[in-house]
This record gives sequence, C-alpha cells and structure tokens, in this order.
Amino acid sequence: MQRTETQTTLPGNARRVQDYLRENGFDCIVIELPNSTRTAAEAAAAIGSSVTQIAKSLIFKNRQDNTPVLVVASGANRVDIEKIEKQTGLQLDTANGTWVKEQVGFAIGGVPPVAHTSRLHTILDQDLNNCSCIWAAAGTPQALFKLAPADLQAMTGGTWLDLAEARRT
Repeated sequence: MQRTETQTTLPGNARRVQDYLRENGFDCIVIELPNSTRTAAEAAAAIGSSVTQIAKSLIFKNRQDNTPVLVVASGANRVDIEKIEKQTGLQLDTANGTWVKEQVGFAIGGVPPVAHTSRLHTILDQDLNNCSCIWAAAGTPQALFKLAPADLQAMTGGTWLDLAEARRT
C-alpha cells in the first residue's frame, strides 16, 4: 500500500485536516492513498481494515434551525435517523452535496470529523468504541487518518449514541 505521509505533499483539504489535528494536540497523521476511500467499503479495502473500523462522517440538516449536524458512524452501520431524533430531540433531514460543501467546507466522500468551517453538533456511533483503532476521512476522497475512538470524542466534543438501524437476520 503506497502512502503519502508528508504534510507538505497533501492536497489543500487534507493539509487543512492535518493542520487542525496538529494545532489541537493530536498526533494523527493524514495519509493519502492512490485508491478511492469515498465509501466505507472502499476505505476499508484501501487501508486493509474492516468496514466496522471506518468512521464515516455524514452531514444531516437540522430542520429546526437549518444547521448542519455531523453523525460519525461505523462503516458497518446504517444510521437510524428516527433513533437519533428520539434520543436528541433533533429533527434531521438528509442533505445534498452542494449544501454540505457550503456548510462544512468539504465535499461528500471526504468529509472529516474535524476542521469544518463552522462548529457542528456532533453525534458519535457508540459501536465505534468496540474498535481499538478507527479510520476517518481527511478532507479528500483519498485521504484518511487513524485514531482511537476516545480521540474521536475529544476531537469533536460529540455525544455517543446508539444510532444504528437494527440488523435484519
């Protein structure tokens, strides 16, 4: 697996994520891969991890005040919006790519859990705590960084919730 690990060679958005991490005291290293990491399955294949270890960052629109809400979920889980709404009182809608980019400064497929253009209400998938390490997008469809679940909470100030749809057997 070929990796680019020097900050100076990272593209703009990935460099922005690396700068954020460094400036906030996290020693995570953003890496750029030659293959797409746009989806959880692609990211897992590219990095050689399980899909469960991919921390996918999803942006929803809060209908109450038209603000973005970040949901960081395990790549193995489908997010149950109703479950989140019942636990938080939020009213969530899916958001289109243009709105997401305008609100957080990153395009879908590369949205990281940090370094957004505005502060976000953040919800974290409690299932990520079952992993010793996780991988999160770093601003582009080829950039990722590795972290511990505890670091994800420290980075985002997010709230851990049970947000996964029930699995069908």
